[in-house]
Amino acid sequence: MGIEYLEREGLFRLAAGNVEYVIGIADGKYVGHVYFGKRMGDNRCGCLMRTEEAPFVPSKNLREKCSFADMFPAEYSSWGVGDYRDSCLNVRSEEGFRGCELHYEGYRILEGKPKLPGLPSVFCGEGEAGAGMTLELDCRDKVLGLKVVLRYSVFADSEAVVRSARLVNEGDKPLYLERALSACMDMDMEEGDLLTLAGSWARERHMVRRPLAFGKQMVSSFRGESGHQDHPFLAVMERGAGQDQGEVWAMHFVYSGNFVAEAQVSQFGSVRLLMGINPEGFEWVLKPGEVFVMPEVVCVYSDEGLGKMSRIFHDLYRGHLIRSPYLHRKRPILINNWEATYFDFDTEKLLEIAREAKKRGIEMLVMDDGWFGDRNIDEGSLGDWEVNEKKLPGGLLHLVEQVKALGLDFGIWFEPEMVSPDSKLYRTRPDWAIHIPGREPVQSRAQYVLDLSRPEVVDYVYESVARILRSAPISYVKWDMNRQMTDVGSAFLGREHQGELFHRYVLGVYELQERLMKEFPELLLENCASGGARFDPGMLYYSPQIWCSDDTDAVERLAIQEGTALLYPLSTMGAHVSACPNHIVGRVTPFQTRGHVAMAGTFGYELDITKLSEEEKLQIEEQVKMYHRFQPLVREGDYYRIASWRENHRYDCWQVVAKDKGEALMTYVQVLAEPNWHSRRLRLKGLDPEAEYRLEEVGTCQEMAGKAMAGQVHKGAFLMYGGLLLPRMEGDFRSIMIRFVRV
Repeated sequence: MGIEYLEREGLFRLAAGNVEYVIGIADGKYVGHVYFGKRMGDNRCGCLMRTEEAPFVPSKNLREKCSFADMFPAEYSSWGVGDYRDSCLNVRSEEGFRGCELHYEGYRILEGKPKLPGLPSVFCGEGEAGAGMTLELDCRDKVLGLKVVLRYSVFADSEAVVRSARLVNEGDKPLYLERALSACMDMDMEEGDLLTLAGSWARERHMVRRPLAFGKQMVSSFRGESGHQDHPFLAVMERGAGQDQGEVWAMHFVYSGNFVAEAQVSQFGSVRLLMGINPEGFEWVLKPGEVFVMPEVVCVYSDEGLGKMSRIFHDLYRGHLIRSPYLHRKRPILINNWEATYFDFDTEKLLEIAREAKKRGIEMLVMDDGWFGDRNIDEGSLGDWEVNEKKLPGGLLHLVEQVKALGLDFGIWFEPEMVSPDSKLYRTRPDWAIHIPGREPVQSRAQYVLDLSRPEVVDYVYESVARILRSAPISYVKWDMNRQMTDVGSAFLGREHQGELFHRYVLGVYELQERLMKEFPELLLENCASGGARFDPGMLYYSPQIWCSDDTDAVERLAIQEGTALLYPLSTMGAHVSACPNHIVGRVTPFQTRGHVAMAGTFGYELDITKLSEEEKLQIEEQVKMYHRFQPLVREGDYYRIASWRENHRYDCWQVVAKDKGEALMTYVQVLAEPNWHSRRLRLKGLDPEAEYRLEEVGTCQEMAGKAMAGQVHKGAFLMYGGLLLPRMEGDFRSIMIRFVRV
């Protein structure tokens, strides 16, 4: 790891492992992108900016400055001065003029990694391995009186480069930011593919790969959240790149609100990648002396396909983003009553579930929606965070003490960002809801969104949650957010500042969760947004796990969890075993398969355990034992994708390998059985080729009785290059887990 300035060449080189990121200063003032890839160590690489080719730099050919601007690989592009590709920055002056030209003025190389005020951001980890360095480049537009500070950070134990930007109004007039993206990156790629994640409620983060094409290809959200439909991520890759081969360049946004992620192929065959806050509905008034800080973008290069890219993201987020004390701890096995009871529960029903759960080794009871106000259906009481003692006689403390006496921890559900029209809060303070005056607000799930740009609303929401947490020994909170924004207007913000509401809302969410973590540092927080609508790096800064999707069907979860694990450690994915037929798709899958799929995340149950058969309850006991045995490996190990049901339409397979390569766990799911088929060859990954591994702890199924594989010993090279022959299984939706231990 290191950052150096090559003064004679006008280059900045950032080294991160075997990767380097090079920035050049062209014509003494234009900040250009030179290179991001495998380490070269050649001080003459500035030629890659093509400034010695026609039309040449403005000091040599001022008459063609426009042509120069439209082909120059800008490190941070601006609008209105000759670059006709999409830009990072568009500023309107008080007089109404749009246009910005940034000139480089100086730099700083800092030890460590500064925080971003009010925003989630990566940080230096503990010890020498977590050390970091930061480069700051100062740029100015003297006409506007605008200073732009570009920031880049690298770490000793990561090959990622983390970028952000800061704007400072040094003039005496307000500036209006109409477009303020965090990063752009220009590169040559005449042929390649674009990879994004897309979906909808209950089918989030499905991988979408398509050829790069001339013009703009983008994913975005202006729903007030990162969203079910698109994800704040994109990657461009070589046509032949796959899991283990080929070059990949990726960007991931550390933010939880509106975003845009774009790849634009220019007239000259170059590709510009852009990422930042979505300009749709955005305008920020930057008054004299004020600062606007943009969220971070994580940039990753891999020369070994998507698999290496995933592991770089995973290690960075585990080592430099997630702050929770649960990061390296075993998460409790919980049972949530939502799909068990929905709103129809009372103290005795919850205790009935808790007693049976305790018998089977489950460690926590989570009480979901319906415990407050007059909440018996989902049409009222949000905002009235008072315990409903008709359901919970004696109050919350009485219930929690009984649960604790059984030997279980207790968790609780909130949806604190919302308000129901049918609530005391809304009847008292309708102006606290986001709305446009004179227009009937659009409802979704019979609720409105609270205006978290208002300090008094943030204080009310925080005290509503904190008061409940102070009242009883609560170990876990599920923080839900079940609707997207419409009617985006604030009774608090003035006319000139309405375009700031989306971003100020997200800042309010961050403030709430930061305060929660400070007052309750041992609380296990799981974020949720109608399932996976706000599964993003920004939320991981506050919670070590996020509910992956409301769809708990084991087969549907294969594609959802594959797309999620492309970027996030398995330990961040909330995953539960639910009842069958599944509540969303109606599919019936074996209890064992449901357990194997859920074990690739934070493990728990979403069902009424009192209604299960004795056989299923015994399977819970076995699954609990397996989770305790394998959870440290799943939490800390390296993730490898072996096969994708999304691609082959038959089976799915993934693997987790310990950092020291001493242990591995492979999970195989046969989605659809095939006739006239023999054993299936599976080539493992990430093992020590010279070591020998013994197959142990086979989680098998009845159809494989008599074909047990435990006790076999093979060299790592054989398992990776020759492959393991998995005996044929009968039936759809069957699964097996195999542990490999170095001998």
